[in-house]
Amino acid sequence: MARARTAGTAARRGGGRDSVTPSVNSGLRVTAAYAWRLLVLGAAAYACFKILGRLQLVAVALFLALVVTSVLRPAANLLARWVPRGVAAAVSLVGSLVVVLGLLALVGSLVAGESDRLSQEFAGGVGRIERWLEGSPFHVDHTALANFQDKVTAYLSQHRSALLSSALSGAGRLLEVLTAAVLALFCSLFFILSGERFWHWFQGLLPESARESWDRAGRAAWRTFAGYTRGIIIVAATNAVLVGVALSLLGVPLAMPLTLLEFFAAFVPLVGSPVALGVATVVALASRGPVVAVVVLALIVVIGQLEGHVLHPLVLSWAVRLHPVVVALSVIAGGVLAGVIGAVVAVPMVSVAWSVFGALRGPPVPVSPDPRTPDKPHP
Repeated sequence: MARARTAGTAARRGGGRDSVTPSVNSGLRVTAAYAWRLLVLGAAAYACFKILGRLQLVAVALFLALVVTSVLRPAANLLARWVPRGVAAAVSLVGSLVVVLGLLALVGSLVAGESDRLSQEFAGGVGRIERWLEGSPFHVDHTALANFQDKVTAYLSQHRSALLSSALSGAGRLLEVLTAAVLALFCSLFFILSGERFWHWFQGLLPESARESWDRAGRAAWRTFAGYTRGIIIVAATNAVLVGVALSLLGVPLAMPLTLLEFFAAFVPLVGSPVALGVATVVALASRGPVVAVVVLALIVVIGQLEGHVLHPLVLSWAVRLHPVVVALSVIAGGVLAGVIGAVVAVPMVSVAWSVFGALRGPPVPVSPDPRTPDKPHP
């Protein structure tokens, strides 16, 4: 009798305990565990972006230094076979700087030499555009065009002080850009000269157990970043050559500056090249008329298809394995967060993060076949 009462009491206690603390589904527990970890990682990433935003000049200089290092380090390694390492690094850096400054000086001289002819062509081009809009199929009233020109002139005269202050702030921004460029060249010189020693010094600060994984992740990140940088330079140079040849054949003025604009704009994937060619279309419309502008507009489609379906798969597939949707979302998110700089650095950052994740995850473990099921031939 006592045993029966004891069993009944235990049963009631067990039933009460089960009713008070029901078991949580294992899937929900796993989801909650991932959720709070993702929140912690998101908070850490947000803090990193805020710090980089406050140190934007240093971050941009460091990024440019890594770009210069990835491009010039192979040339310095080749020169180091015959001359000391310091001389090889200095020669590669100074030589590339002379080439870039010479190209910019050439573009400036071409623009200055064609300024008078360009002003006349643009003036005549504006008249041709007005006559084109007044004719078929638009039939825009001449009075409406004249009123639009008067409104533009009045706006410029009323906001002259604001435009002047914007120009002065742009001059201050130019000083920041020059400072970042000098700092980038200074850092890249030491990265080219003794990048391996920097990396070994950093590894020495880590615990013994973490050095191997950090070394694997760091080398994977550098391979991806260097491969992306060299590949995007090849893609940008190819686009610029095609645009320069096409604009020269069409007789569009400022072909060399527009070619240089296309080269730098191609560093923003999927977006930069159409924007640069849009500027070329406006120049062609004002100087050569609507027919040439339509041809340049068709050139945007052709180069976009060539870049997306030929150049990127051939040049960048071995370094960056990202889906085009991921690339587009990365560019848009980077542009929203940090403007043009964010759009430029978004894709290499995502590519490096993905390569580090793959390196730390390691190769996939092969799944052994079930011995109870016979092997089936693969189709």
